[in-house]
Amino acid sequence: MTNNKQTLVISAVGIFVCYFYFAILQEKITRGRYGDELQDDGSLGERFTYMLALVGVQCVCNWVFAKALLTITPQPEDGTPKAYYASSALTYLLAMISSNMALRWVAYPMQVVAKAAKPIPVMLLGVLVGRKSYPMQKYLFVLLIVVGVVLFMFKDSKATAGAVLEHETIGQLLLIMSLSMDGLTGAIQERMRAHSAPSAQHMMLAMNGWSAMIVSVGLLVTGEGKAFVLFALRHPELFTHLTLLALTGALGQLFIFMMVSSFGALACSVVTTTRKFFTVLFSVLFFGNALSGRQWVGAVLVFCGLFADMFFGRKPAPAKDKLQKQKDKSEGELLEAKR
Repeated sequence: MTNNKQTLVISAVGIFVCYFYFAILQEKITRGRYGDELQDDGSLGERFTYMLALVGVQCVCNWVFAKALLTITPQPEDGTPKAYYASSALTYLLAMISSNMALRWVAYPMQVVAKAAKPIPVMLLGVLVGRKSYPMQKYLFVLLIVVGVVLFMFKDSKATAGAVLEHETIGQLLLIMSLSMDGLTGAIQERMRAHSAPSAQHMMLAMNGWSAMIVSVGLLVTGEGKAFVLFALRHPELFTHLTLLALTGALGQLFIFMMVSSFGALACSVVTTTRKFFTVLFSVLFFGNALSGRQWVGAVLVFCGLFADMFFGRKPAPAKDKLQKQKDKSEGELLEAKR
């Protein structure tokens, strides 16, 4: 096997394994129970409800990872205004928090499929705010994604009732909020690239640094920081889960960098999108998150729309713009893959 093929296989397998295990840990932390104490509602074990703290841990670890990358491979000085990073960090943070909170009420496959629909808010905000235009093909592919998401998230009137239905609605609203914040983050990042074209490493460092500061203020003001520490002391296994979550996230990003630098953003997009589909499949097969026939059709439509957009939905770029467009796409790939 040639070196290029070895690198491709190692990177792809690394992305699949790291983010698959990351998904297991995320679902375990947000939907699992810790301990066996009887709760007021009659259930056994405490639920982890400290989403600010969970996101804060991820932001700090991502900041350390970006700092290490910049130390190993220094980049030109970043001249991006701090206001761009602060506003981008806020929307990025809100997207992560609402996405993690949604897992308390919806199954992991629903979160993955909903988050895979990120092109929808990105396109809407690009048209409404950025006054961008897209080829007709792209509109058709995004429409396919919209139909798939609607089919997947649509609730049968006789399927469930009462609190379960209400709670699932809360989770879906949180996913919609997360997608909206993703769209705003993308719009702000486009402004950044147009202004000073920061590198992916600088964007990761600054956004996670600002996010960690914002989360720290939130943890202090709400008192969640103290409650989180007490919860972790009562259930030391949480430290293991959080450490492994951070480690798999950082290693997954390293493999993404390897893929983008060696084979380009398209190859990385194919791998990360395929990984999301198989995450849904494994969650159904091994964790009992059963899907109806309608939801399977919706999931297939979403991923078909994503793959079609990757391969056919882009305008051919003029030769002088190709390098810059590839750089912009590569930088966005790392930030997108974390969700």
